[in-house]
Amino acid sequence: MPFVSSVRSIGHRAINAVWRIGYSTRFFALILLNSGLSFRRFHLTIKEIFFTGVMSLIIILVAGLFVGVVLGLQGYETLKSYGAASALGTLVALSLVRELGPVLAALLFASRAGSAMTAEIGLMKATEQLAAMEMMAVSPIARVVAPRFWAGVISMPILAAMFSAMGVFGGYVVGVLIIGIDEGSFWSQMRGRVDFQHDVLNGVLKSFVFGVAVTVIALFEGFDAPPTAEGVSGATTRTVVQSSVAILLLDVILTAFMFRGI
Repeated sequence: MPFVSSVRSIGHRAINAVWRIGYSTRFFALILLNSGLSFRRFHLTIKEIFFTGVMSLIIILVAGLFVGVVLGLQGYETLKSYGAASALGTLVALSLVRELGPVLAALLFASRAGSAMTAEIGLMKATEQLAAMEMMAVSPIARVVAPRFWAGVISMPILAAMFSAMGVFGGYVVGVLIIGIDEGSFWSQMRGRVDFQHDVLNGVLKSFVFGVAVTVIALFEGFDAPPTAEGVSGATTRTVVQSSVAILLLDVILTAFMFRGI
């Protein structure tokens, strides 16, 4: 019967979702428990920081510059109608440090580094490299997964900070060098309105949480991917989709807690 089939399908999907949540939580706990090797042999983590962070630097800087330029152009037109064009630096800095910097940098990080980590671990599973490690009594979690996890967690806040800095530079180029806003007003109002605790540290905390979420999702999808070309491809797609949704959901939750008293 169609009704019974539909109910069975919904039940199967619900059970599978609960199972994956439990499995991913256990996977995250195993990463933390096996992280000692990542710090005792820190060169493994440094290598992964280069892969996830340094190799993502170009797209982060270019995107940050373009976002800052657009914020400068649009913000100037809005502020000019209120006679507050000199506050352009404040608008650009607060928009980037509080919101756009961590969120956009995390989305780019998920698209570039997250998908690459999933594909790499998925291919290692498909070619039985992870099984070979287990046969040699080497834990794949400690040797392969944990260094990549900590590399993502360390890289994400740095990339978000560089995104925001490049965006502020883009706003400066548009506002001061092109439009002609007074340079002293641009920087002084920015310094006066951007608070280190409420703005900068909260942005760093956001990027740290995003880094944990994106890296765990990417590593779990790669580790759980079916050992086929189609399975690795599907896992890579799920990494980008799930990471994007997780970033936006976490952003809503963190923003509600961080800025409710401001």
